[in-house]
Amino acid sequence: MQNKRIWYGNPTLQEFDWMMHTGNIGAVLDIKFQELGDDYLIATMPVDERTKQPFGILHGGASVVLAETLGSVASLLCVDRESFIGVGLEINANHIKAVSSGRVKGICKPLHIGGRTHVWDIKIYNDKDELVCVSRFTCAVMAKNKLPLNK
Repeated sequence: MQNKRIWYGNPTLQEFDWMMHTGNIGAVLDIKFQELGDDYLIATMPVDERTKQPFGILHGGASVVLAETLGSVASLLCVDRESFIGVGLEINANHIKAVSSGRVKGICKPLHIGGRTHVWDIKIYNDKDELVCVSRFTCAVMAKNKLPLNK
C-alpha cells in the first residue's frame, strides 16, 4: 500500500529549518528535523543536561516538547502557511522506557487531518530503536489574522 502525500504544496526540510534557529524551545533543546516523508515527519533531540531530569534520565516534559514540536510543524506543513497556523489543543504522553544518553528520535504520523483540527501519533525511540514514549497531539488550525500576536 502506497502512502498518500499529506503536505500542502511541496515543503522541504530546509524550508522550515529556520524555525529551529529563532530563539525558541526547539532551538534550546537542539531539536533537529531529519526526514520528511509522504505522510510522516522525523526529528531528533539529545538526551543531555538540557533534557534530563535530576535523576539522570530523559525528562518526560522534554519528550512532550519533542512530540508537540513535531505535531505543530506537521500541522503547519498541511496548511497554507501564508494564511494558517497550527496551535496545540491537547497532548498526552505515555513514558515507556528510560533513556540516559544519546539522541531520541520522534516519528510523527497523522491520525486525522481535518479542516480545523489535526490529530497526530508521535512515537519516540532511543538509539537502539526501542520505544521510549507514545504521544497523541491534537492541533487546532487557526487563521493567522485571528492570532493575538503583537497586539
